[in-house]
Amino acid sequence: MKYTSVLVNKNENIGIITLNRPEFNNTFNVPLANELNKSLIEFENDPSVNVVIINASGKNFCTGIDVNDLEGKSNVEYLKWVELMEKMNITIANMGKPVIASVQKIAVANGIGLVAACDLAIAAENAKFGATAINVGLFCMGPAVPLSKSLGRKKTLELILMGEMIDAFEAKRIGLINKVVPTEKLEEETLKYARKLALKSPLALQIGKKSFYKMEDLDFEKALDLSNNHFATLCTTEDAHEGVDAFLNKRDPIWKNR
Repeated sequence: MKYTSVLVNKNENIGIITLNRPEFNNTFNVPLANELNKSLIEFENDPSVNVVIINASGKNFCTGIDVNDLEGKSNVEYLKWVELMEKMNITIANMGKPVIASVQKIAVANGIGLVAACDLAIAAENAKFGATAINVGLFCMGPAVPLSKSLGRKKTLELILMGEMIDAFEAKRIGLINKVVPTEKLEEETLKYARKLALKSPLALQIGKKSFYKMEDLDFEKALDLSNNHFATLCTTEDAHEGVDAFLNKRDPIWKNR
């Protein structure tokens, strides 16, 4: 597929998706939302890719949904439109491959939602985050879903009700992101982080991530029952036996992805 609103590249076994509407601060419109989801699925289905990075071109990571698309819709049309704007949350959660957000400067509204939806996130020191829709008479209802999963009720409500900005260090403190790096080293540090994941068994990563998302909302006993079954399945794979043998014999594993 030919992409314009995102750029799609590979660095060894790492897939890289770059939000590519810099003149509009990478705001979501229909083409960007469609292309982001299609590129995520493309990398999910690409056996040469183990990990996916989402970054952005231009000054800011993403400043939300393009408000120029807001007017002139019926209720039914608004519902179809907003479902597309938030579809990446479901796509990322359904993927087996880990997805890392790499964030520079501003990530607000759907931008902060995308960061929260990604499995892991790295931010430059100059990054700022906010669920700011309340400040223009709207509300970050979609972003609230992945935010609540990452941050819990009280902190999510504070962000979406107050609409205030937080810096990268506060974002790390509350669990929105995993790591803060010098601004000029964001790309380098994100790739380094992704390569650590890419060295793991792809099969174990994918089974493990899917198991995590499926058990996350179950009660304690059902979650353990589900994860026990997934672990038993993982133990039957060649990669599991290869990893244990490599550990015991002090050598690097050779993953077969089966």
